[in-house]
Amino acid sequence: MIRFTKAALFFLLLILVSVPAIAQDDTPAPTIEGEASAASPSPLFSFGALSAGIVMIAAAYGISRIGSSAVESMARQPEVAATIQVAMLITAALIEGATFFALIVCWLAG
Repeated sequence: MIRFTKAALFFLLLILVSVPAIAQDDTPAPTIEGEASAASPSPLFSFGALSAGIVMIAAAYGISRIGSSAVESMARQPEVAATIQVAMLITAALIEGATFFALIVCWLAG
């Protein structure tokens, strides 16, 4: 329960920090003629990059848990190793698909 509470507080903090970045106006500041304007990246770009990093970390953690559980199961019951391996590969592929979808969403949001 404590882990869930910490995770919920982390995501609440992440949402509260991102709200001012989303609410900013996208109109550029007026510049003096002849002066080069320095183009700074949008705060949404950094939020998209942060979200993509979180997605990749979560996917790597999920696939590593699948791998460790599968190897442990194969060690306990070697006669069903082929079945466990197929199930592990299918589950890892599904996680990769969801990861790619989340990365595309993060890229489009940024």
